[in-house]
Amino acid sequence: MKHWLVGALAGTVLIAVGGMALAQEESTNRVNAETDWSVFVEDDPTQCWVVSTPRETVNTRDGRVVSVRRGEILMFVSFWPGQERLGEPSFTGGYPFADGSTVTMEIGDSTFELFTENIPNDEGELVGYAWPASPQDDQRIITAMKRGADAVLTARSSRGTQTQDTFSLMGFTAAVEDAEARCGS
Repeated sequence: MKHWLVGALAGTVLIAVGGMALAQEESTNRVNAETDWSVFVEDDPTQCWVVSTPRETVNTRDGRVVSVRRGEILMFVSFWPGQERLGEPSFTGGYPFADGSTVTMEIGDSTFELFTENIPNDEGELVGYAWPASPQDDQRIITAMKRGADAVLTARSSRGTQTQDTFSLMGFTAAVEDAEARCGS
């Protein structure tokens, strides 16, 4: 299982890599926006990522739609050239995932499984992150995202709520190619 995470929205970046502690720093380095996707770049260390928020979110418990409090819901593709990690999708659902659960990502006719880990934030609250199992899965997902219209991520919270987040893929190809050009080598 990979042990990396990258998150960003409204200038906040969360980074956890391997055994490194979770760090939080401000990033105002949005360099491009392609419809529903934004491109961010940091210089020290060099890293690029594309990020989007869902256009639709549905939360259910026992088959009924429920209102729940969630943190930021984000999907990313990250490039870390100094660590030779280029094009890694990840997702945060804004809550801790159920122990041992996975996230299902559907793009068109393709279905992918993302593995989860709950990481404490600066306030000690657990936040769930999910990512594919291998670099090969990373590339299969990116290819599907370039071809697709939407990505639907279905997950289960530690409280038993099922969440379904739909991300538009409009502008994804241009955004990920921009990030790859900036940080892909």
